[in-house]
Amino acid sequence: MTLASTWEVLDVVGTIAFALSGALVGLSRRMDIFGIVVLAVLTAVGGGMIRDVLIDVVPPTALVNTTNLLLAVATAAVVSVAYGSVHFTREQKRRFAVLFHVSDTLGLAAFTVTGVIAGLAQKDSRFTLPILLGLLTAVGGGVMRDLLAQRMPTVLHADVYAVASVIGAFFICFMKRQHGDMQAAAWFGFFIVVLLRACAIRFGWQIYHPRPKRKPRQ
Repeated sequence: MTLASTWEVLDVVGTIAFALSGALVGLSRRMDIFGIVVLAVLTAVGGGMIRDVLIDVVPPTALVNTTNLLLAVATAAVVSVAYGSVHFTREQKRRFAVLFHVSDTLGLAAFTVTGVIAGLAQKDSRFTLPILLGLLTAVGGGVMRDLLAQRMPTVLHADVYAVASVIGAFFICFMKRQHGDMQAAAWFGFFIVVLLRACAIRFGWQIYHPRPKRKPRQ
């Protein structure tokens, strides 16, 4: 598999995964089909559009090659129809939440990789640009999704979310610089992000949350 095909595979994986997570948030907020599609599309292509504007790809790729945009719309439509035709038990709703975490994690990992690849393709790029582009590509769409759904953005409070993206992006850059194999570095970074998010969800990992010190009882 070439680097170009790796990019394409991860781009499709990230698009479907994030469109699914956006649609699930819309359903949880009891939005109509238009609102669900809007959240799905923003989550799926919003981060990539931010990345493209920052590296002077104007108009953004998602508006020129509309495959990902249409894929996001199709995903939202399928999820909405399936949701409306099934009676969910409490156990199935719990699995629904698990599905959200899985899709959101896959999207985070896939778009971290595509953002880093775009950053490393820039002239004289060092660690900072690829890592930031990986982070923005991964979390930009989710931030817009959460703001429209009137939720605190996941990236600002969730258990090792943005941190997982940053660490994965760093390892991609490090492996690329040390070994020169972009394809291996991309897949390694992908699995690092997935592993960190899975462990954070499973074991309740949290980064430091500042809290005021309580006065000792007299």
